[in-house]
Amino acid sequence: MAVTSHFLEGKRIIVVGGGIAGCTFVAALYKLWNPNLRLPEIIVLERDPRDVRPNNYSISLHGDSVNGGLVALRQLGLLDETLKHSIFGLRSGQFKMWDSNWKELMSTQPRPWGDLPTSSMRIQRSDLEQMLVMEAERANATFHWGVECTGAERLDNGRIRIAVEDETGVKDNHECDFLVVADGAQSKLRAALRPHDDLKYAGAVQIGGKAEFPHGIPEPIEENWGLLLSGKGVCCYFSAVDKDTVVWALSQQRPEPDTRTSVSTPDRFAVLKEEALRLGNMFSEPFRTIVESTSPSSAFVTAAMEKEPFRHDDPSLKRTVFIGDANHAVSAFAGNGANLALKDGWDLAENICHGSSLHNAVAAYDRLGFARAAEAIKSSHQKIDFAHCTSVKDSLLRAGLATGRWFMRLKGM
Repeated sequence: MAVTSHFLEGKRIIVVGGGIAGCTFVAALYKLWNPNLRLPEIIVLERDPRDVRPNNYSISLHGDSVNGGLVALRQLGLLDETLKHSIFGLRSGQFKMWDSNWKELMSTQPRPWGDLPTSSMRIQRSDLEQMLVMEAERANATFHWGVECTGAERLDNGRIRIAVEDETGVKDNHECDFLVVADGAQSKLRAALRPHDDLKYAGAVQIGGKAEFPHGIPEPIEENWGLLLSGKGVCCYFSAVDKDTVVWALSQQRPEPDTRTSVSTPDRFAVLKEEALRLGNMFSEPFRTIVESTSPSSAFVTAAMEKEPFRHDDPSLKRTVFIGDANHAVSAFAGNGANLALKDGWDLAENICHGSSLHNAVAAYDRLGFARAAEAIKSSHQKIDFAHCTSVKDSLLRAGLATGRWFMRLKGM
């Protein structure tokens, strides 16, 4: 029997946040929408200007399970375009763990899910976001750039009013029938609608930056990314951003987060570099060279922050759904934030297009998204623990890694 109506047909949807999660939702809704029905009006409100993508760095996209971001990109029809932007290509670029002398402890390359061409890849975040923005724009979504959403309220008629402010300070309001909140880990709308649901410190602090190598990135990180383990409570993450640049992040567990907000001035950068070399003094070259080659303007100090996922069964959230980091923020140790955002966007759109009601669609999305994010946060805790392990614990870890490496080779992985 042909479908003759839909609960959002001809309605207005506002998406707050034009990043990975928000644009994936818009593109997926357009792709999956019944062509015999009138499309909803879709408005995207994004706080950054059109061509400004701050904090550009590389991210990992997974394709080893149904929850991988590469699966969502294939569903969107963007996989081939995404692969063109792969930093390492398809036949290289494995996640590795090394000891302090760069001896390989483990290398992982799981089997791809289904018929995907690869189980993982790295891409510049800005490249991925640009592709998704262009796809969302092709979906006839109307973008308002440089507009920050500061609050939302439910009206007597059931619609939602969103308060906004542009770059010049001009304030306005927008109304919608369905609100999708995808404005990131520091979500202004989550703070307004769920004021006690904030980010929590995950117990580790990272210092780092981007090192520039005009003549090529040094081995062994020119074609791989991963963790350098010390067995002394310190580890360092490395990944190429492009053929000449590598981002590094030295971390250790601390009882409280670091409160430094800027370390790019000459004096503060000198302190940070000295701190990194002191904490990582056990690491062999090219660690020192990488630190010494860091661009001061790229230096950072960041605490691992996270936020547990939540479902949308609270009556106050009727007609409102949070996706991506706005719902469940994961720390850098999860290595999974972009994948969660991609799958959230696709799954919400798919359940809306195929659902019998908005309530049932959101409930179906929650069953998928909540479990996926909860598992990612649990995995992040485990990674923080073993990445900073010491003494006997470290010996047990190394034995486990050696066993795992042997098993994967035996299985042909």
